[in-house]
Amino acid sequence: MKSFVRLFAALATLLLSMSTYAQAHEGHLPQTEGVIKKLDVAAGKVTIAHAEIVNLNMPPMTMSFKAKDPAMLKPWKEGDKIRFRSADVKGVLTVYSIEAAK
Repeated sequence: MKSFVRLFAALATLLLSMSTYAQAHEGHLPQTEGVIKKLDVAAGKVTIAHAEIVNLNMPPMTMSFKAKDPAMLKPWKEGDKIRFRSADVKGVLTVYSIEAAK
């Protein structure tokens, strides 16, 4: 019985890590509309007033995110309307991509 419990726990851990890995791939993340409220390129952080983020089960609000690559923040300025992809990576809300809203 102990070996079954260990096997089950190992499989659950593996499935959870695979889910996080899959979610972290930019192509699998839904886009969310938002407006840049604050940029800190040196710290690699962006504050966004955003619509609901479906994959994070998060209602509309304003909050800060870490940029996957701080260089992705350079072309943007406060007030820009954007579409972005984000995920929770080990407890850190991370922006994977940003593009101009259409």
